[in-house]
Amino acid sequence: MANGSRQAAWEFFGTELKRRREESGFTQVELGARVFVSGGYIGQFEQAIRKPQLDVAQRIDDTLQTDGFFERLWRKLIKEQRYAEYFAHAAELERLATSICDWAPAVVPGLLQTPAYARAIYVASNPLATDEYIEEMVGLRMNRVQLLKDATRPVYWVVLHEAVLRVPVGGSAVMAEQLDHISETARSRKALVQVVPFSVGAHPQMGKMMTLKEFEDAPPTAYTEGVLSGSLLDDPAVVRKIRADYDLLRAAALSREASLAMIEAAAEGYRRCASMT
Repeated sequence: MANGSRQAAWEFFGTELKRRREESGFTQVELGARVFVSGGYIGQFEQAIRKPQLDVAQRIDDTLQTDGFFERLWRKLIKEQRYAEYFAHAAELERLATSICDWAPAVVPGLLQTPAYARAIYVASNPLATDEYIEEMVGLRMNRVQLLKDATRPVYWVVLHEAVLRVPVGGSAVMAEQLDHISETARSRKALVQVVPFSVGAHPQMGKMMTLKEFEDAPPTAYTEGVLSGSLLDDPAVVRKIRADYDLLRAAALSREASLAMIEAAAEGYRRCASMT
C-alpha cells in the first residue's frame, strides 16, 4: 500500500471513529476515559495524526459496541504497513516529533545509519534472504534517514556507547564511512552526539536501547526494543523515569567535542585498516 493510500485509510479509521463516537453520545474526553487514553489522543486518532495501539482499538470496539470493526481495520492497516508491527507506531511518531533522544548501547541508531552499515545489519540478521529483500529493507531505513535532512527536522540528540564505535559492522571500510557520516551530521549541526566511553563502567540502561520523543501538542513517549518486540510507553511516570536515566547517560558521556574526537579517531583507524587489505 502506497504512503498516500495508507494515510487515506487511517483517515477513514479516524472518520469512522468520530462518526460512531458521536452516534454513541460520547465526547472525546468521555471516550478517552473509557479506553484509558486522554481526550486529546482520541482527537488525534480521529484526525489520523496518531495511530492507536491494538489494545486501544479493542477497547474502542468494546465501548462503542462496534463488533470488532476497529480491531479488524487496525490489523489490516498494520499488516500492510512497511515496518514490523512492534515498530510501526514508533516510526510514525518520528515524523511528528519536535525532539528525539536516542540511546544506542550496541548499534548505530537507524536515523544515523549509512546504506552500507544498514545492509550489513540486515544481511547478518537474514543470511538466506534474497538481494531484493535486503535492498527493500535498506530502502525503508534510508527513508527514515531523510527525516534529518528536512527543513523541519526535530532536535536530535544521540548518546552512543563506545561499543558502537568498536564493533566492525560490515568491515573496516563500512565502519570508516559510517563514523564519518556521524561526525559530518554532528558537525553540520543536524544532531547532538555524545559517547559513553568504556571507562565509565556501570551506567543506566546497560544494554537496553531507548528513544524518547517530544511533540508539539501531545505527551512525550519512550520506545524500547527487545528481540522481535518493542514497547511504546506513554505513561507520564514511566517516561519521566526514562528521561532521568537519559539525563544520567548524558552526564556520564564525554563532551560533544571529546566525543567527536573519539569518533573521528576511530574512523581514521578503520580507514588505515581498510587501506591495508
